[in-house]
Amino acid sequence: MKRVHFTIAALAGVALCAGLDYREPYRPQFHFSPRRNWTNDPNGLVYDGGRFHLFFQFNPFGDEWGHMSWGHAVSGDAVHWRELPVAIPEAGGIMIFTGSAVVDRRNTSGFCLAGRPCLVAVYTGHSEKLQTQNLAYSNDDGRTWTKYSANPVLNLHRADFRDPNVFWLDSAGAWIMVVALPPQHRVLFYQSPDLKHWKEAGGFGPAGATGGVWECPDLFEAPMEGTGERKWVLKVGLNPGHISGGSGEQYFVGSFDGARFTPEPEGAPGPRWTDYGRDCYCALTWNGLPAGTGPLMLGWMDNWQYADKTPTSPWRGQMTLPRAVSLRRTAQGIDLLQKPAPALERLRGEHMSYSGTSVEGANRFLDRVRPFGDSLELTATLEPGSAREFGLRVLKGDGAATVIGYDRATSTLFLDRTRSGEVGFSPAFPSRSAAPLALRSGSLPLHVFVDKSSVEVFAGDGEVTLTDLVYPLPNATSVEVYGNSGTIGRLRIEAWRLHSIW
Repeated sequence: MKRVHFTIAALAGVALCAGLDYREPYRPQFHFSPRRNWTNDPNGLVYDGGRFHLFFQFNPFGDEWGHMSWGHAVSGDAVHWRELPVAIPEAGGIMIFTGSAVVDRRNTSGFCLAGRPCLVAVYTGHSEKLQTQNLAYSNDDGRTWTKYSANPVLNLHRADFRDPNVFWLDSAGAWIMVVALPPQHRVLFYQSPDLKHWKEAGGFGPAGATGGVWECPDLFEAPMEGTGERKWVLKVGLNPGHISGGSGEQYFVGSFDGARFTPEPEGAPGPRWTDYGRDCYCALTWNGLPAGTGPLMLGWMDNWQYADKTPTSPWRGQMTLPRAVSLRRTAQGIDLLQKPAPALERLRGEHMSYSGTSVEGANRFLDRVRPFGDSLELTATLEPGSAREFGLRVLKGDGAATVIGYDRATSTLFLDRTRSGEVGFSPAFPSRSAAPLALRSGSLPLHVFVDKSSVEVFAGDGEVTLTDLVYPLPNATSVEVYGNSGTIGRLRIEAWRLHSIW
């Protein structure tokens, strides 16, 4: 087998140029973003040797989509990231689209050297009229990659056939690939003994929401809270057609035997959305996590409606926070729960808390939070009293704010960025996203992360998430509690300044 080694010194120079200090306007301080240039989907999330690898769709030559290659960053905790040179570059007119990375511990592929496991990437090769599935491998912890000389390993001769999600399934004794047929609103399941030779085993869809193409599938097992049971989650991206507009993602819960995914009967009709905000797309879970560790998920924080217009420089695009995922059975079926990864607590700095029944008192307390209001973690439990609408305003200043509110008449939690600051770069950007949420024990628990250009809301006990990009006005760092058409009852608030990951 002929091996072709790719030298990427030139691309490394583009990606790792000096002079950047991660303090540019709107630069996220605790979300991953590349030093320069465009990024979209996370790729190849894999854990190996005590390190989290994040590969990501990356244009080494500019801040707009194009020349898709795999960027690379590593972390010891999935929070603090160090960007490395481009891992797998575009070559020969074939872009490197979204895919997976696995640790081949048994050397089923024959790619591994010296009796040690190696990393194997399974990615979509994209040209103008053809998408195929391909391999590359690394024997030096993902620093350098060799493309398999017999690529592609799977070719249906289709223009839309992409985003392989690959993992080892013990019960099948095989590698499993889940890959999308986007216009058909289907995913196909393949099996392979060696990552090179694939046999179709089954498929799923159309189902749920079909208003746009299906892409970026992920299939993983997640624990049922309070039981020893585990169930399979099939997540697929939808572009467009999301409940809040543009691109977003839905999920199905069920069983999987290596060939067939069988969804659980749902208690309520309609799609199940992973995130009700505008800016969480193509989220993937990490391969290779230690036994007993629950799924950990990360998404692209953007929307295809305006991703090429966001007002950031010299980069464009960022990732969500890592999220711990589990399941809970409810009257609506089985809900996907998402909570901030515990490792995020390592970012906590100065801490303040308040408990009382006075909105004025709470807001005097929140005045003290302003110095770290754009790098902030906030937990709040709000009792509505007689207020018909209540919640928090964050990144507030000079008449602008992002509103996290609860409407009791409709039992919905909403995230409103229509007056959040800089919103005029796209007519699709100003928006108000809403999610159904019943109050638990008469109160609203919120867990909020505010960064330089984003707000992430985890509500209830993780059953609802809302993720939005925002571009606040300079010095808009105030936080306040508000209530409309009535009073608010007891309030309990904790706030932490969050340290920069850079």
